[in-house]
Amino acid sequence: MQANLIIVPEAQTDVDKAYVWYEDRRFGLGEEFLGCVDACIQTICRMPDIYPIIHEQYRRALVRRFPYSVFYEYTLQSVIVYSIFHTSQKPEKWFRRLM
Repeated sequence: MQANLIIVPEAQTDVDKAYVWYEDRRFGLGEEFLGCVDACIQTICRMPDIYPIIHEQYRRALVRRFPYSVFYEYTLQSVIVYSIFHTSQKPEKWFRRLM
């Protein structure tokens, strides 16, 4: 059974900013980014325990084709996405978001 998805506002802001950045680079690239992020999140919702735990109960999934990580946790029925960060950002930034 697929888990309910909750994306916190900060994570949505992460995606929105990245979309604009990619779309400014090449028309349609932002849409490709969104498609890859969506595919990653759908996989997380279907099989939330396949990705490694990186801190306490938090897990990280890598987005295909783009250098982004999805940080999330899951409970019995829900997947909560806390951040979608570029992999070159300092780990302290996403770590603070999880705390």
